[in-house]
Amino acid sequence: MGEAQRATDAALRRLIPEVETPESRVFEAMRYSALAGGKRIRPFLVISCADIFNVSRNCSERVAAAVEMVHTYSLIHDDLPAMDDDDLRRGQPTCHKKFDEATAILAGDALLTLAFEVLADDETHRQPEVRSELVLELARAIGAKGMVGGQMLDLWAEDHALDVPEITRLQRMKTGALIAYSCNAGAILGRADGHQRQLLNGYAHDIGLAFQIIDDLLDVDGNAEELGKATNKDAAAGKATFVSLLGT
Repeated sequence: MGEAQRATDAALRRLIPEVETPESRVFEAMRYSALAGGKRIRPFLVISCADIFNVSRNCSERVAAAVEMVHTYSLIHDDLPAMDDDDLRRGQPTCHKKFDEATAILAGDALLTLAFEVLADDETHRQPEVRSELVLELARAIGAKGMVGGQMLDLWAEDHALDVPEITRLQRMKTGALIAYSCNAGAILGRADGHQRQLLNGYAHDIGLAFQIIDDLLDVDGNAEELGKATNKDAAAGKATFVSLLGT
């Protein structure tokens, strides 16, 4: 994971340049959030799954960076006052606190669109059908039927009681969809067959749920200084989680 983290950070620095033009503030905000650290789990999954099929690291690292851009965009927007209203992310002020709300919104938008630009670029893969599939599957994973829809359900859950199947669906959309894409992207790059993709999808589903259960546990038992973000947010918002329904 350390190797994947370093490779992803290097790719992000290349793909999000420092500029000295009037719009430099949005680039600064993009770099501030994208290079703020983090475990880089999703890039690790992209690179590891691509390695199974002997994909060039240049290709997989570009896709890994694109996935991290999408993840970072989602965090920037989730932290906004209109959403989760967080002041701390990865141990430092959130993007809208460091800059301002308008700049944070634009930085998130710019990271999202840059991710698709990277995937569609010839350098990511020489075959246009592979690039097209990477773009299509990412759009499906993060749209209204995926990550964005999951975030809407998460907001809706503040005023509605959810049971375990409903929470599972919410988390599969909000968190699991991008994790599943990270595994699927490696298979797309490697031109894997249907059976291989099915196996990776099953793995991604399980690891996505495990990731969310751990996150729910840390929200209850974790330390804000160690986690780099506020804790006990779900309970304060009145949200049902795996922990609130099943216990620790």
